[in-house]
Amino acid sequence: MLRRSFLLALALCLFGAAPCFGRDDWHKEADRLAALLRWHSGDVVAEIGSGNGELTLEAAHRVGPSGKVFTTELDEQKLAHLQELAAKQKNITALKAGEADTNLSPACCDSIFMRLVYHHLTKPSEIDASLFRALKPGGRLAVIDQEPAEGSSVPEGVPANRVGHGIPQDILKSELLAAGFELESVQNDWPGRTESRKLYCLVFRKAKP
Repeated sequence: MLRRSFLLALALCLFGAAPCFGRDDWHKEADRLAALLRWHSGDVVAEIGSGNGELTLEAAHRVGPSGKVFTTELDEQKLAHLQELAAKQKNITALKAGEADTNLSPACCDSIFMRLVYHHLTKPSEIDASLFRALKPGGRLAVIDQEPAEGSSVPEGVPANRVGHGIPQDILKSELLAAGFELESVQNDWPGRTESRKLYCLVFRKAKP
């Protein structure tokens, strides 16, 4: 399974269907996330829509054996791959994601992050509420996404206000503010950002009572 996932990712990269990311690239993004989300040894972190789990592994190394990383996926094949990772890395727990629920327990996480996932959500308000519930008071959420590419199509089932494949930063911000989050920082220099692929990262905080 691991080898098949690697070969598929390599093929997509070589044929231009997906960006080519190496270990150093994932490490660089994880370094940024670790600083923004203030990861420490023993933290409980979650990644939503983890794909092949590259950032899940980076997070697991940073929170150490006393910490925990929940890694979630809706896709059954990707979930099986994450379950294999969890079997080898004892501080990782793989969870089946829902279309309208992260399936994370209430107040279980110090921080949560997702990368190029939000613009695929078909029920964003329900997921936003689930994210808010899953964070401890004072916890942080990082959403890495991209501005819609000109001429691109909105993914099937996704709200039309995305206006393409991606999500305008202002819309993402307004939806998460409506869910109760506070905006902490905006990162418009995210690793891998180009003129044609305008990546950004918004960091939100769940206020303490």
